[in-house]
Amino acid sequence: MNRPIKVLVVDDHDMVRMGLVTYLSVEEDMEVVGEACDGAEAIDKAGKTFPDVILMDLLMEKMNGIEATKVLAKTNVKIIVLTSYIDDEMLFPVLEAGAFSYLLKTSSADEIAQAIRKAANGEPTFQGQVTQKMFRHMHNKPKHDELTNREHEVLCLIGKGKTNKEISEELFIGIKTVKTHVSHILAKLEIEDRTQAAIYANKNHLV
Repeated sequence: MNRPIKVLVVDDHDMVRMGLVTYLSVEEDMEVVGEACDGAEAIDKAGKTFPDVILMDLLMEKMNGIEATKVLAKTNVKIIVLTSYIDDEMLFPVLEAGAFSYLLKTSSADEIAQAIRKAANGEPTFQGQVTQKMFRHMHNKPKHDELTNREHEVLCLIGKGKTNKEISEELFIGIKTVKTHVSHILAKLEIEDRTQAAIYANKNHLV
């Protein structure tokens, strides 16, 4: 991008907004085209200034950052969330709404500027803690996925109310083997007894 990166700063705290605008204004490759104190104003300003990148706070009155992101992400603008919050209730909804990058307000001014440059070039930025949460979320498989095929069969039969003897006869394995499988199942599912195993099997539609 040969021309300066057009940036819109959105934050409901005057001092935070002023600090960001002051710092970014001295960056030779950036131009602060506007600022807003809530999501509704951000949408209005974006429609008039056509920014390349928006620094978006999350918790704001009138309209929060998640709601504003849902609207603004439909355009070509890249939205960088800049917030103090990293809880799942904020992180995943705004990413699903279309946020391009996610930074915490503990970021240095230089890190924010670099994230803006990367966003303008189509490269997202996520801080370490955010990346870890995203990874866990994407790989949040159910606990029963860790069971072997045989353990899965035993769990299904437990869910049907079968005793160890009945499971032994149905699967053609010894009682001791069944008990070993049950022990492994309880450990992997992190539950205490057969009753909880039966409840788990039914709750997760394994029966």
